[in-house]
Amino acid sequence: MRIGEIAALVGVTPRAVRHYHQSGLLPEPPRRANGYREYGIRDAVLLARIRRLTELGLGLDEVRGVLADDEGRGLVEVLRELEEDLARQEAVIRERRERLGALLGRAREGLLPAEGPVSEELGELLAGLGPVSDSPMAAKDREILALLDTVVPEEDRAKLIGLLHGTAEYAHEVYERLDALAGAEPDDPRVAEAARVLADVLPDEVGWELPAAGAGGLADAFFGDLAPAQSAAVRLALRLAQDRQRERREGER
Repeated sequence: MRIGEIAALVGVTPRAVRHYHQSGLLPEPPRRANGYREYGIRDAVLLARIRRLTELGLGLDEVRGVLADDEGRGLVEVLRELEEDLARQEAVIRERRERLGALLGRAREGLLPAEGPVSEELGELLAGLGPVSDSPMAAKDREILALLDTVVPEEDRAKLIGLLHGTAEYAHEVYERLDALAGAEPDDPRVAEAARVLADVLPDEVGWELPAAGAGGLADAFFGDLAPAQSAAVRLALRLAQDRQRERREGER
């Protein structure tokens, strides 16, 4: 048989046959006087086995190991590992489909935010904030929440978002005051008022830490995205929240 004939017989392509030759899986057959390969029945049997093994999902190195094991013990071990790997993949796919189903369910109800996909907890929080407004600060806030939804560990994320649910009704006032500071100077009198309103909204259960300027990371990126007066208002709000927490702890002693 010529290469095209054995390939058609076994149900693979001539290119695949050549690849198996190059990979050392299929020995080179003798050649005719004209240089063409001449395949026999043993070549077809081996090629058919290679096809069956690759269709199970085995890589070429695994196929090579199976073919080298005359007693078949390697095949049993490889198949067991393949079964375990497929079970893990099935579990991952099942979880992904459940998450997709939940997202599609929220989409049908009109509750899938533009920042999605996000966790169910954040989706509920953003829904409580209402439709996306024209407020630049509201847009920044939603972006930061979506970022935290990804980088904060799941157990901490659920707790944090749960605490922020109580702030939704005051969010629009905070956004309005911070938006008004976009072109203001840090010593503008409105900075202190905006900070007070924001501090009143921040839940006591969160340990609000004031990041040092130039500390790097997310804090610098966040404050660098704010106007100077807005940054001053947020920093002051965090200090006020810290002072309130300290006073509360001292009063509980």
